Amino acid sequence: MAVKYQDYYQVLGVKRDATQDEIQRAYRKLARQYHPDVNKEPGAEERFKQISEAYTVLKDPETRRRYDQLGANWKAGEDFRPPPGWQSAGRRSRAGAGGGGFRVEGFDPQDFGGFSDFFEAIFGGRAGPFGGMGGAARAGGMGGMGGMGGTGFRTERPGQTHEGEITITLEDAYRGAKRQITLETQEPDAAGRMQRTTRTYDVKIPPGVTDGSVIRLAGQGGPGIGGGEPGDLLLKVRVAPDPRFRVQDYDLITTLPIAPWEAALGAKAPVPTLDGEAIVTIPPGSQSGQKLRLRGKGLPKRGGGRGDLLAELRIVVPKELTPEERELMEKLAAASRFNPRAT
Repeated sequence: MAVKYQDYYQVLGVKRDATQDEIQRAYRKLARQYHPDVNKEPGAEERFKQISEAYTVLKDPETRRRYDQLGANWKAGEDFRPPPGWQSAGRRSRAGAGGGGFRVEGFDPQDFGGFSDFFEAIFGGRAGPFGGMGGAARAGGMGGMGGMGGTGFRTERPGQTHEGEITITLEDAYRGAKRQITLETQEPDAAGRMQRTTRTYDVKIPPGVTDGSVIRLAGQGGPGIGGGEPGDLLLKVRVAPDPRFRVQDYDLITTLPIAPWEAALGAKAPVPTLDGEAIVTIPPGSQSGQKLRLRGKGLPKRGGGRGDLLAELRIVVPKELTPEERELMEKLAAASRFNPRAT
């Protein structure tokens, strides 16, 4: 029976002359991306199965050598029939190899409907050269498996990726900081049962982190199963509001109240910054809503440099006037020809 050829090198995105380390790195990257515990998108589980099956073959030098004997001219999806006598040769080859068996990381074929027809045709299923792989897969889990001729079949699975949130101040985002956060997660116990666990994490806040960005704590997620690598912890950053500033990308905006005569005549006034107070020059004839820019006084940028601080002018009039102020205002009104509604 013809089966569809599987290009395992293409599945992992590596060249045919890739080293074992390159194959392992490619697998770990893809497995973490498509693992069903992490990726719930349609097709992710099938993709994970293909990735794991490809790694099952290519990580073992003996099975990789046998796979390479099929030749490099096949294309994925083409009809394929094993060469005559292939499985018999496979039995002799495997017998002489000392029975090393398969070790599959993060993949129990029984969980995904078994190996593909192509794998079964090349490396054998229940009656294949690897001693009952199809039936042995049903034993699954952490321990060794029967029906493998003593070779064993161990499942390694990377730990779950945990997610949480951390709230920081604007000063933390500006200068960077170290904070502790306590999260409640669900992790498997020794028997594989899920239980609630409370853990405290030390988090390093890098300067320039923005609201909504994600900090990754590598290896701080769920523990791996069967010797697999632990997962990561992903923390979404929330920057708490600051009464002094509004944040616009990497720029900070603050409101600077000024008196009418300061707007008309010009003045110097203090404005807050995250480095302390600064003095700005208000030009004569300034208008309400006009912004004065203090370059480099905003938030740090990831690529270097800083945003700006914008002081937005707001003209404020006194709610109550002294007799002298009223007299001066009346003189100004009588002498001035300025009509704000005609401008």
